[in-house]
Amino acid sequence: MGAKIQHDDELVENHEINVTPFIDVMLVLLIIFMVAAPLATVDVNVDLPASTAEAQPKPDSPLYLTIKADNSLALGNDDVTLEKLSAALETASNGDTGQRIFLRADKSVEYETLMQAMNRLREAGYLKVALVGLEGVAGAGQ
Repeated sequence: MGAKIQHDDELVENHEINVTPFIDVMLVLLIIFMVAAPLATVDVNVDLPASTAEAQPKPDSPLYLTIKADNSLALGNDDVTLEKLSAALETASNGDTGQRIFLRADKSVEYETLMQAMNRLREAGYLKVALVGLEGVAGAGQ
């Protein structure tokens, strides 16, 4: 009864490293980098100047001047004419000409209309004008 049974079909440990999964992962990463690298470059060669300016925080209650597609103006949510813009700005900003005005315009607005609004802002004493664009959608609508 004390006899031991031996099996000849025992598995032998394999001491070799299987590199096939490692190679598969490396090839996938290589393909990802080959596709992503051209997308990260810009085709227009420009020597950009260095800037030390930091991103400006947005004010709590920004003052928006909007030029609609029909060339009508709106200060905040209220419609205003170009002639009455100076008075409306003074009321909305409490006479603070140092306040930044955020200028938004429909993409169909002509450049001349945009310049007229900017000239009216300058004449009223509002020299800090920020142009507002659509963020995060490069080339949208083209």
